[in-house]
Amino acid sequence: MAAFTLYPRIAVAGHDAEALQGWPAITARLETALHASGTLTVECYSGVFEEEIVGHLPANASVFRTRDALLSPARIEALVADDLTDDPVFGRLTRLDLPAFFSPEALARLRAAVERAPGPAVVVGVGAALVAGHAPVVYADLPRWEHQLRFRRGEAANLGADNAGARWPLQYKRGYFVDWRVLDRHKAATIDRWAFVLDTTRPGDPRLVTGDAYRDALEQASRQPFSLVPFFDPGPWGGQWMRQTCGLDARDRAEGTAPPPNYAWCFNGVPEENSLLLAFGDTVVETPALNLVLARPESLLGPDVFARFGAEFPIRFDFLDTMGGGNLSLQVHPTADYIRAHFGMPYTQDESYYLMDAEPGATVYLGLKTGADPQVMARDLRAAQA
Repeated sequence: MAAFTLYPRIAVAGHDAEALQGWPAITARLETALHASGTLTVECYSGVFEEEIVGHLPANASVFRTRDALLSPARIEALVADDLTDDPVFGRLTRLDLPAFFSPEALARLRAAVERAPGPAVVVGVGAALVAGHAPVVYADLPRWEHQLRFRRGEAANLGADNAGARWPLQYKRGYFVDWRVLDRHKAATIDRWAFVLDTTRPGDPRLVTGDAYRDALEQASRQPFSLVPFFDPGPWGGQWMRQTCGLDARDRAEGTAPPPNYAWCFNGVPEENSLLLAFGDTVVETPALNLVLARPESLLGPDVFARFGAEFPIRFDFLDTMGGGNLSLQVHPTADYIRAHFGMPYTQDESYYLMDAEPGATVYLGLKTGADPQVMARDLRAAQA
């Protein structure tokens, strides 16, 4: 197998001077923009470390926080309860939009305070563009996968919640069915207004690019072959093939991370989860691949697929590794009608498997063994579900 590319880049033509790296250069650029406009909004995706941003804003700015206008965590919990359901894993894709998470009265007071500010003003947080809609937008972003890691490390809470350090599978469930859907709709509605994009994937190592350069980079990407940045995760069936084949031991040593006992997944073409590396000369900006789907769906997908699925990437590409591990879990995918009625999803997930490698004696099971007892099977499935 050819060498696996762990950090594929897209070389962006024509915008080398429009990207910056590091807080000193970024703060100076924001100060210039603030001087020109009087007000900036730093719109944040959920999971972004807002305190780091606030600590590097221009010193002469009055800073206003959108968290002061959010509903209380208890009211937000009640708001999202129907979408989360009582099931520990499954919910329904929410139809909520971002304004529903804010108190209208508190939002109005925050807008008035920004308008009364005696000098330059910066609004920071999720929904900042709702407060000062006329002001240039700095979009502070990070990929969902990094958000998930922050859940696991106890570093991040859900949208409007006070649950940092809670059980991360429940945080992930809330993110999947509610938070990310709400925030991605807000992204799609504001992306054409972004004056700057701030990459906050690596704490202490930010990257900034102008909105015009960023949008052109997405346009360039949509019209060429490219690869997403893969991520790897352990699991119950995980094996050792990807560790050896994809050079993960060397990567883990270089990054100073402790390797997990196995690798079960490689998410390698899932724009909702993966990211893109956009190279503006020597400055590399990491951005959620989903932004490309939201901003340029028709040129990325083609007119026929776009007409059927809209701004969604309807295929996902994974490696699954069981070599030296366990058996792959049983996969059950509902019909299109069922998934729409019970989970609010517009289409179901059909699967095809391509076997890249196998150990001697490897087996694929199709259907049931001869003589299988349906009642015993149903009993075992109920026990597994419990």
